[in-house]
Amino acid sequence: MWQAFAALLVASVPFVASQIDRTGWTVTVDSFQTGTNNEAAKAIDGNTGTIWHTQWMPTNVALPHTITLDMKKSYNVNGLTYLPRQDGNSNGNIGQHLIQISLDGTTWTTTASGSYLDDSSLKRTPFTPVPARYVRIIAQTEAGGRGPWTSAAEINVLAAASYTKPPTNLGIWGATIDFPIVPAAAALLTNGKVLLWSSHKPLDFAGGSGSGKTETAIYDPATGTVSRRTVTETQHNMFCPGLSLDASGRPFVTGGDDAAKLSIYDGTNWIAGPNMRIQRGYQSSTTLSDGRIFVIGGSWSGGEGNKNGEVWSPASNSWSLLPGCPVASMLTADKRGVYRSDNHAWLFGWKSGSVFQAGPSKAMNWYTTVGTGGQKTAGLRGTDPDAMNGNAIMYDAVNGKILTVGGAPNYEDNQATGNARIVTIGTPGQTASVAAIGNLAKARAFHNSVVMPDGKVLVLGGESYPIPFSDNTAILTPELFNPATSSFTSVNPESIPRTYHSFALLLPDATIISGGGGLCGACATNHPNAQIYSPAYLFKADGTRASRPVINSVSVTNVAVGATITVSMNTAVTRFSLVRYGSATHSVNTDQRRIPLTPTASGLSYTVTVPSDPGVALPGPWMLFALDSAGVPSVAKTIIIRA
Repeated sequence: MWQAFAALLVASVPFVASQIDRTGWTVTVDSFQTGTNNEAAKAIDGNTGTIWHTQWMPTNVALPHTITLDMKKSYNVNGLTYLPRQDGNSNGNIGQHLIQISLDGTTWTTTASGSYLDDSSLKRTPFTPVPARYVRIIAQTEAGGRGPWTSAAEINVLAAASYTKPPTNLGIWGATIDFPIVPAAAALLTNGKVLLWSSHKPLDFAGGSGSGKTETAIYDPATGTVSRRTVTETQHNMFCPGLSLDASGRPFVTGGDDAAKLSIYDGTNWIAGPNMRIQRGYQSSTTLSDGRIFVIGGSWSGGEGNKNGEVWSPASNSWSLLPGCPVASMLTADKRGVYRSDNHAWLFGWKSGSVFQAGPSKAMNWYTTVGTGGQKTAGLRGTDPDAMNGNAIMYDAVNGKILTVGGAPNYEDNQATGNARIVTIGTPGQTASVAAIGNLAKARAFHNSVVMPDGKVLVLGGESYPIPFSDNTAILTPELFNPATSSFTSVNPESIPRTYHSFALLLPDATIISGGGGLCGACATNHPNAQIYSPAYLFKADGTRASRPVINSVSVTNVAVGATITVSMNTAVTRFSLVRYGSATHSVNTDQRRIPLTPTASGLSYTVTVPSDPGVALPGPWMLFALDSAGVPSVAKTIIIRA
């Protein structure tokens, strides 16, 4: 039985990893039940039928509980597995936890945290390789809340063949964050937490049509806690949806497995909205300049073809068809036909209620949303072919600059491209300007891209030969786009593949969270976890952390377009930027965009002006960053731009 678990683990880890022989190891714990054969050594005895269990009689011992493994010498540790008890009893399953390593048993470093799913399946936690002799798990909660216990059938540690300390000038990947679900979709909430969800099951999408429920989790970067929730109140399986943040910053989730549904999360409750007029899955949506939300495409579910545009109005809380916004204009030439060819449009809400569609079709389009809608060609994306599951990122909204990267002519089973283009838009309806730039070093599809406060764009994950639920051609090395040079630079690699069903988002502290991938049941490519990347702008040349400017206060946090904001700083800065909160699923993030701001200074008081066009400064939540002369960003303040 254990050999099967080990084989599954090694197949899922992207770097060379081996299970360390536990012969001669010693184990210490804070508690075990005497007289019941539940001592600490049972967690490393190779027998899945025995367990370590903390004391429950004559009295319980309170959480947290700790189990520490002494491997007797140092290894390049890069993962841990935890097998819960296999006797049909769930008492003691580890929930919230920390995984820490040490060379001397005194100084400890956290390599993973988060929360495990409350079931008997093998838990796999890969992390960035680091030398260690000691490994310990701190169980902070019992997964089911049944009592103050911890138990384990088997704990194993993995090692990499070698270790090279990553240079900080290429950014640093942090500790792994374990989730009780595979997050196929994510949205940044206005409280700074990250909302995640999978399907009707935590680790599997199959058989979910009509299930009327979704497994969700919320990650709090401030505390490291992860909480799970099963959402049934909207009767909506939100797997493979359209996703936008509305003018209030609420995640607005359409279609997917339950193809007509609309669910809106207000930060506390899930609210059922009116059904769309057209059933959809794999569609895209975008918030418009007046706060309405436009949606188009989506033949993955709800029938194939004719998935023309429609628009939701917050004033009436209703949908209106837009027959003048035909989906036919944006179809790719996918070998599987319209089932795949109208998926995952690259949409940008723009001026006067217009929508710019930059891809993935090689043909670009303008859509208007007044009355019954309208469509006009915006030209071809240069010589770029169809680029399904590629990315488009508006890194400079003031100047209408969009970076497009990667993708493939067909949804799956073909070679991805490394193509990169800069698309520039201005007046709605005019042909877009397209400039070819140097390609990515690694062709990729199923990747994600994130715009940063300084205007650079980080391209993460993906596969060179995209196949859903496969990591065979996974790209671990992200690439950083510099708009000043129109070029890409490779940075430190991720430890875990991020391919189909992965996500990435900018966080308010200017770091980037990258997670998910898989959602295929007992497959080897499920990745119920994430890591946070700290870009090089957070480090000095000597590798130590840079001193960051601090926004002491802002004069206003809820503004109209054209408003001025006075910002009080603790130190001198040279520039500001607004980055809209993001949401991501299936390589699509239509929410994020960046507005560069030039301040007027008076001592340490700075005044910036929000652009006056709501098509540039879309309504919704934005992160206001200050950057010093070295390019080091502050932690953001949240600004709501009103519709």
